[in-house]
Amino acid sequence: MTATSLTSHLDPGKPLNLNDWDFVNNKYEYYKWLREYSPVHVGKVSVIKIYLLSRYEDCLSLMKDPRFLRNRSTITGGGKFPFPLPKSMSLVADSMIIEDDPEHKRLRNLVQKAFAPKVLRGMEESIEAMTHELLDAVEGQDSFELKQAYALPIPVNVIGRLVGVSQDLMPRFRDSIRYLSEGFSGWSMLRTVAFDIPKAVKLVREMIAEKRANPADDILTGLIEAEEEGDRLSENELISMIFLLIIAGFETTVHLISNGVIALTQHPEQMARLRSDPELYGSAVEEILRFNGPLHGTKMTYAREDIELHGVTIPKGASVMPLLGAANHDPEVFANPEVFDIARTPNRHLGFSQGNHFCLGAFLARMETKIALKTLIERYPNLQLAVPIEELKLQKLPGWHRYQEVHVSAVR
Repeated sequence: MTATSLTSHLDPGKPLNLNDWDFVNNKYEYYKWLREYSPVHVGKVSVIKIYLLSRYEDCLSLMKDPRFLRNRSTITGGGKFPFPLPKSMSLVADSMIIEDDPEHKRLRNLVQKAFAPKVLRGMEESIEAMTHELLDAVEGQDSFELKQAYALPIPVNVIGRLVGVSQDLMPRFRDSIRYLSEGFSGWSMLRTVAFDIPKAVKLVREMIAEKRANPADDILTGLIEAEEEGDRLSENELISMIFLLIIAGFETTVHLISNGVIALTQHPEQMARLRSDPELYGSAVEEILRFNGPLHGTKMTYAREDIELHGVTIPKGASVMPLLGAANHDPEVFANPEVFDIARTPNRHLGFSQGNHFCLGAFLARMETKIALKTLIERYPNLQLAVPIEELKLQKLPGWHRYQEVHVSAVR
């Protein structure tokens, strides 16, 4: 499907269903059509109406514009979410990511020190050692599933160490990661909300109790003891913050590694360039974030007043989402945006959002992905997908671009 053919069945007045498989499988064609013909377009996620922005400058402006807020309740007077959530689910969802300043700033100030680059750089050697251990475990296999064998264990173990998960709780912690990563699509969502998330909340409460009794040099102890101008986190805020840190610390990284492998294997000339010049790994990660990054939208943002953009009025209280995946292919900003160039400069992509809600785990995700790709390519210089690219299946999760499974050939 091409952007031109989309004009035959899409028009500015027709809502775009982000849960439709045609959109999921042809995002970039839709994005091109939206940028050209309908830069402010009404979409829907389930039964929720949402305004979609697709041009780079519009997306960037929205993320810095005080007329758009994350906390819905301050505009509508109702709840923070468009529909009621079970108590355990609200503890997962109700975090600083849906707050605005000054509350967002208060919470972020309490936690951002733990993700400071000078703290995280000390983990580089242990992460590299972990990547080799994981590849040792699949040594001799003709192929393996990249996500489960490699891309997922790296950030799960790193965030577990940062948070301070004890060895006896680690199996349950890994299960909780699986619930958060895989449990929100299809019918499995019902089980996740009813059974799995309450288990995860119980685990986090146990972790908090353990750290209160036995403080250590980790993020959770730091959050329990942290104060910002005499203010401390409540237990519910602690629980929400830990879930946010877990998600920020692993969710993007898993799929950034997987998407990066897909992009590189589909562009062998760029893979060869990377092998010949390892100094390009840093810029390669940035180009993966732009070209085929996993994050294609932000959390819902709400208009605090009627706002007109490109002849469309976004009414007060309406849900709005900047389509980061569309913005990152905007030809007004990126020369030859459909070309994958690991040395692209400048590269002002929006792969980690922008503004106050710039991804807390961005430095960690970049560092882990760089190390993971470097080790993988050095050990498997002839790395390829084990199945044709057409057979890879995307997950139906609005705002994301991520694959169910990525099998790779382990031929050296």
